[in-house]
Amino acid sequence: MTTIKRKYIDSHWLVFIFQGTIALLFGCLTLFTSNETSTTLVPVIGIALLALSVVEFANSIYRTHNREGWMVSTAVAVADAVFGLLLLFLSDQGMAWHLSLIAIYTLLRGIFELILGFRTADDPTDHFIWILCGVCGIVFGFVIFNSGHLANVDFVRFFGAYMMILGVSSLIYSIHNRDQQREYRRERAEAAKKARQAKLHEGK
Repeated sequence: MTTIKRKYIDSHWLVFIFQGTIALLFGCLTLFTSNETSTTLVPVIGIALLALSVVEFANSIYRTHNREGWMVSTAVAVADAVFGLLLLFLSDQGMAWHLSLIAIYTLLRGIFELILGFRTADDPTDHFIWILCGVCGIVFGFVIFNSGHLANVDFVRFFGAYMMILGVSSLIYSIHNRDQQREYRRERAEAAKKARQAKLHEGK
């Protein structure tokens, strides 16, 4: 049985439910848009990133309360908030600003997810989900960078496609993560039981 380590990927499963739902909803909104301009859609993306940052800040507070690793969660929350605010404040700028910010964010998130998949995941399912998201983030980041010559909102649709992948993956992972947390609780209960039995034997 795999020993579960309490890392970022083992955040409370509801965190991934909320993240997945937000990413999926805003992904659908931006992917299946009609003829809106980037000036109209970029504030929507900014709001989505701010919503993700709120979830991450809540996750950071939860992990701080439980004395688990909270720095990664806080860093992710700050990054989401910074890019969300930049997109809101620069929504009236040209498409080049919008494209660059969204591409950089997608690339950075992809790299972060790839690192999670290779460095902190102990379970094959964890590896697959996070590496898949990481590769998609890096690929879509480069696609967005090189989509400036296309129609006005094509790069927004590419970002929407990435958000849908992230959303679906997060929802799937939340179910897997819940099973992992149940296993972790069983491991703790077994360890506590063995510790009590060892003390009883020592007392005899």
